[in-house]
Amino acid sequence: MELVINLREDSTRMYDRRNIGQCQTFPGSIVIGAQSEFFVIDTAEQAAVIGVHFKPGGAFPFFKMPAGELRNEHVALETLWGRDAADLRERLLGTSTPAAKFRILEHYLWKRVAKPLERHPAVGFALREFQGAAGARTVGDVSGEIGLSSRRFIQIFTDEVGLTPKLFCRVQRFQKVLRRIGLGQRIDWAGVALDCGYFDQAHFIHDFSGFSGLNPSAYAAQRTEHLNHVPILD
Repeated sequence: MELVINLREDSTRMYDRRNIGQCQTFPGSIVIGAQSEFFVIDTAEQAAVIGVHFKPGGAFPFFKMPAGELRNEHVALETLWGRDAADLRERLLGTSTPAAKFRILEHYLWKRVAKPLERHPAVGFALREFQGAAGARTVGDVSGEIGLSSRRFIQIFTDEVGLTPKLFCRVQRFQKVLRRIGLGQRIDWAGVALDCGYFDQAHFIHDFSGFSGLNPSAYAAQRTEHLNHVPILD
């Protein structure tokens, strides 16, 4: 999940995934729920932003609602924080240095936090297992070790993380793929798919396309083109 505040324009546009000629406009301060699908933005309007990229399960104390209700959603911060959202942006705009801006943002986060901050022990345990085992642990394995029913475990995990445990592991696996192909070496797609836990190429391509909006080869080609156009500064 992310909190993003546009410091240049008081608006944020999200484009339709299937038709980028259509867009939805949000205020400049938004909360982005945990995502299990791609979304499209105009990076030109993100010339000056500040925000928070929350670790998995780290956002729920600040918004006083189950994180699962924000899955794949973009919500105006004002909807969740009321007048504090506008006050925060105004103070950020009136402050000149990055360090001061971060202190203001931190102050508002503490102001909104709901205590206790500790996540449910089962969620903390599951995140460590899922992130450490690269998706090799199943929901049944983990829920069996913590003594909760599968249904109860899925509920509390989704409430705090924003994704179901199974979907979280799928996203983790996809992110592992991105790290592998980001190394700049020649890509052996079959080897990457196998190493990252996909049982066949069709499964791999389905997940990759669903999460990124591109098939693996198209993604790699666009990434290479982008890197070739990045200026090198002395």
